[in-house]
Amino acid sequence: MALIAFEQLSISFNDGDGQDECRRIQAVRDVSFSIEPGQTLGLVGESGCGKSVTAMALMGLLPRPDATVDGGSIRFAGQDLLALRPRQMTDLRGNALSMIFQEPMTALNPVLTIGEQLMEPLIRHRGESPRVAWQQSITLIGEVGLARAESLMRSYPHQLSGGMLQRIMIAMAIGCRPQLLIADEPTTALDVTVQAQILALLRQQTRRNHMALMLITHDLGVIAQMAQHVVVMYAGRVVEQGPTRQILARPLHPYTRGLIASRPVPGQRRKRLYSIPGQVPYLAALPAGCAFAGRCDQVTERCRQSVPPLIGDQRRQSACFLTPLTATQGDACHE
Repeated sequence: MALIAFEQLSISFNDGDGQDECRRIQAVRDVSFSIEPGQTLGLVGESGCGKSVTAMALMGLLPRPDATVDGGSIRFAGQDLLALRPRQMTDLRGNALSMIFQEPMTALNPVLTIGEQLMEPLIRHRGESPRVAWQQSITLIGEVGLARAESLMRSYPHQLSGGMLQRIMIAMAIGCRPQLLIADEPTTALDVTVQAQILALLRQQTRRNHMALMLITHDLGVIAQMAQHVVVMYAGRVVEQGPTRQILARPLHPYTRGLIASRPVPGQRRKRLYSIPGQVPYLAALPAGCAFAGRCDQVTERCRQSVPPLIGDQRRQSACFLTPLTATQGDACHE
């Protein structure tokens, strides 16, 4: 059984005062994918494609009443998270399900010490005494590669660097040994050296604790290093998914090919780095057909009139009318 299963998930937001149903923006549309125990899955796409909204729905952190789940389910070990009461979701969040947020400086409470914030989930979910939680928090700080743990426990977030704060966020997220860890752009605003250290730390912790990792990023280089499976999203929909090596070696969707072509390649000289033409469409005014049609160099009239479905099997799928029906079967043979 999959640890996490998204099934036809659709989420919309109010665009304005919410009085007019037509003014709702559908940020996520019929999203389906699964995460196996211990697996690292990469969720990829440009800003605004629905990656973080999907993760926030899983964690029960969608802003209410502006956000509405219009359909579908999110199952954790067979249990529908969307059907849980707030108290039940609170018991899971930070315990079996944990998340590293995109901006640690804003995610951490500025008026509480690092120690108070590390101890809170241990006391809340594990029932530890403050003394035991203090010692366990010191151990967690050491696990994420930070020295002077006693001093850091008494420090406030503004006294730490961005890289240190990201490590503290990881320590807080893994404190209760979750079954699923979500990392939302964990290397944003960090220099290259610190980025590599953070990724190595995530890899080490997921292997040591046999955690599944849902890694949200726009960087396919990070995905190549970290993920076994990748899901590509565009304008709120899944447009391609499959094993990482297969997708990087043989992308089926034009959008995925554009993302791969946009990456700088070390040692390869180019006069100008490729960029996908045009802009991501406004979600409240999506075209009738494929949302990528206006930016695609292989667009046909059929693309402008109809939304292409995801075709393929459970391992490899692509939402493009130009995807050969035998493409996913061929990929499976060459894995």
